[in-house]
Amino acid sequence: MEFLEILKVILLGVVEGITEWLPVSSTGHMLLLDEVVTLKASEAFKEMFFVVVQLGAILAVVVLFWHKLFPWHREKTEAADGQVQKGKIAVDKGILRLWGKVLVACVPAGVIGILFDDLLEAYLHTPLVIALTLIVYGVAFILIENRNKTKELPLKTTADITYKHALIIGAFQVLSLIPGTSRSGATIIGALLVGIARPAGAEFTFYLAIPVMLGASAIKLLEFFMESGGFTGAELGYLLVGAAVAFIVSMLAIKFLMNFVKKHDFKAFGWYRIALGAVVIATLVLPALLA
Repeated sequence: MEFLEILKVILLGVVEGITEWLPVSSTGHMLLLDEVVTLKASEAFKEMFFVVVQLGAILAVVVLFWHKLFPWHREKTEAADGQVQKGKIAVDKGILRLWGKVLVACVPAGVIGILFDDLLEAYLHTPLVIALTLIVYGVAFILIENRNKTKELPLKTTADITYKHALIIGAFQVLSLIPGTSRSGATIIGALLVGIARPAGAEFTFYLAIPVMLGASAIKLLEFFMESGGFTGAELGYLLVGAAVAFIVSMLAIKFLMNFVKKHDFKAFGWYRIALGAVVIATLVLPALLA
């Protein structure tokens, strides 16, 4: 592995770890970054890398929210002498219901993604598309938050989310198949529109990412192995380093977002998206005007 390429992979991992959970589009940022800091690897590997590196980010969610995600636990009882004893294994039905809602929310994007993934990548993975979607959904965040400014969002926790709410959020997740939209951004917008409070909407988005990213990563790995036959030593190293960096940075990004949304709305991310989209469009237009 070349040292310069390792630095590029670390940078990509940092960007993935930050932008996967903030509603600003991780794929969009990764594709834009690759235009500036191009990783010396095959197009097939990079296409797979930009998806599978998200496994590090998934692991961060599992670690941080394990107590809310794992439904099986041992019951504890206190004996007469005050000693705590472990009893039989029990199932938390509330967590099982949560997973049912998460799986329902996965269905729309899963179906559309499988049917149209190649088409979307062929025609929409361009800087102009990314810039436009950054701006469009940046404006959407600002408008929705202005609308909600004087409203009390009634659904305070993930337990308040119904299967109907989950399906609506899943429908919004379909929008994230267009690069620059942001999976977390699209699902958070859906959550806000159905009346889910910001912390609960962000938390549900984190949970929803687990099956979505696992499925997308499995498909990309399968496609890569079918096309390329396997990893080179350098490619495997790049993927492991990128995922490890994404995990560490994601731990910090998730904690930041959960603390941020308890006190603030999402308009700051909306303005950031608009500014970044404008910068990208300017870099595309200016060379043509100066030519």
